[in-house]
Amino acid sequence: MNHKAILFGSIGTLVETSELQRRSFNQAFSEAELDWNWSPDEYQKLLAKSGGCERIKNYAIQRGIDIDAMHLHRQKTKIFDSFMAKESILLRPGVASLISHSLDSSLLLAFVTNTSKVNIDAIFYALGDQIKRNDFSFIGNDTMVSNPKPSPDIYLKALSELHLDAKDCIAIEDSEISMQSALEAGIQCIGFPGANTQGNDFSGAEFVTDHLSVDDLTML
Repeated sequence: MNHKAILFGSIGTLVETSELQRRSFNQAFSEAELDWNWSPDEYQKLLAKSGGCERIKNYAIQRGIDIDAMHLHRQKTKIFDSFMAKESILLRPGVASLISHSLDSSLLLAFVTNTSKVNIDAIFYALGDQIKRNDFSFIGNDTMVSNPKPSPDIYLKALSELHLDAKDCIAIEDSEISMQSALEAGIQCIGFPGANTQGNDFSGAEFVTDHLSVDDLTML
């Protein structure tokens, strides 16, 4: 493999949290005395839009309701972080071996996410000794750039911080909309769909898999 860095994208490229996220949204709605309850099928459709706060805002607009989407999303994040602290969370298939291979091969690792610092802290806390924060040379968050995915901004920020060109990197993304962010930055991408993004269009990816493999990457 001629690449110098592997860029893990969204949280979902490391861990499967879709159901915890959905439950967190619904609990936040209940606590805010909203009669919203996103079913698994409805939540899957809502994921076509990136960003939880925007998702809440658009949902409220469609129903003619005036709410503080940012406050509601903060509450959802607190609930999600509480769930993460209590649940047993495992890395997705192949992630651990790929990270180990990258470190052994002196490849840089990055976590190119647009999520909040609080969510990132919760992920690393929940994973315990399965993964180390300092294994990553770059960790993104929602304060670094103004435009969230599918804008390429967070990937361009990562390239700048890593002092690498797009051709030096391979990205891993779990959804079509997040994959577009990497592609717009000129970075090759592997599709690694999660439970709620199996039906996404990953036609721009180098390949699509449900189990990351070092052997697959060496062919790129």
